[in-house]
Amino acid sequence: MTTVTPPHTAALARLGHALSDGVRTRILLALRAGPATPSQLVEALGVSKQVVSNQLACLRGCGLVTATKEGRHSWYRLADPRLDAALGDLLELVVTVDPECCTPDGCTCA
Repeated sequence: MTTVTPPHTAALARLGHALSDGVRTRILLALRAGPATPSQLVEALGVSKQVVSNQLACLRGCGLVTATKEGRHSWYRLADPRLDAALGDLLELVVTVDPECCTPDGCTCA
């Protein structure tokens, strides 16, 4: 078992902060499929460019996403591949947290 230190709790708090906003959560979930540009995220999420930009800056500040400049485009990706699995586990946990609307086959809640 890992000894819990102040940096561990600070990192978990940053993750909690990131997931406390629906757009940030949707961005993280979208990036599970692979790197994306802000324009691709705007299109996929149906929110403004400014909203995506602000939320990406927050996610970078939390250390959850990184950006790579390629020509005129910045590609965002999850900072650590283990985040993909962790987010997947959290999604599956929704079944336990809210069994009224979620089953292992999917969620019917809005």
